[in-house]
Amino acid sequence: MGFKKLLASLGAGGASVETVLTEENVVPGGVVQGEVRIEGGSVDQKIEALSVGLQARVEVENGDGEFKQDIEFIKQRLGGEFEVKAGAVHVVPFGLEIPWETPVTSIAGQQLRGMNIGVTTELEIARAVDSGDLDPINVHPLPAQQAILDSFLQIGFRFKSADMERGHIRGTRQQLPFYQEIEFLPPSQYRGLNQVELTFIADAREMDVILEMDKKPGLFSEGSDSYKAFTVGHHDFQSTDWGAYINQWLADVGGRRNWF
Repeated sequence: MGFKKLLASLGAGGASVETVLTEENVVPGGVVQGEVRIEGGSVDQKIEALSVGLQARVEVENGDGEFKQDIEFIKQRLGGEFEVKAGAVHVVPFGLEIPWETPVTSIAGQQLRGMNIGVTTELEIARAVDSGDLDPINVHPLPAQQAILDSFLQIGFRFKSADMERGHIRGTRQQLPFYQEIEFLPPSQYRGLNQVELTFIADAREMDVILEMDKKPGLFSEGSDSYKAFTVGHHDFQSTDWGAYINQWLADVGGRRNWF
């Protein structure tokens, strides 16, 4: 992010700020590290507060349709008040924890289109708040998440798209005000299936995995067996053949519905 001009407390002088990330590639439960560099202007300035946070752009549904909303889902204050001398450079390092529920933005080196997550920087000068630009981060899957994602590709599914939606999935450990859906297109043998939507809701020990079938119109009525939720531990996921597990679920539902 380039230097962004900030207003001085009396409208003269002015500091500039730049946030530099040490590493843009992170995983849920990890830490994004960096530093905020504040360059003094022509006058001394008191910085009343400095904070960094994580922000996501999510979809929100209402009666009129959908719109995008920026949600800051974690915020960390960096120390107390301090003064930046005219012409001096003040550097504030930080380490910002990535919540376990944070959606993934990159799979197997492929950036997921529409997944906008990044670090925000906010300065308060004389009761005026100035927010910097978003510094994007790349959130890669945890090993357990990667194993399930890989299994879809191994059994012939193709990645379609991903989005983040505001709301809460009942019966899960969800804490954030939004969740991610990763959508896959099925192979030809699942002729009655439009797509499968996959959601991860993780904490420090394990994660809820939610699978939902999206049928083709007219093939079957809504039913509870088109939705499946189960729990996977971060350290025992290798004991399951996830490709076989997903195939079995699809075959069971398809057999009962008589549409495979």
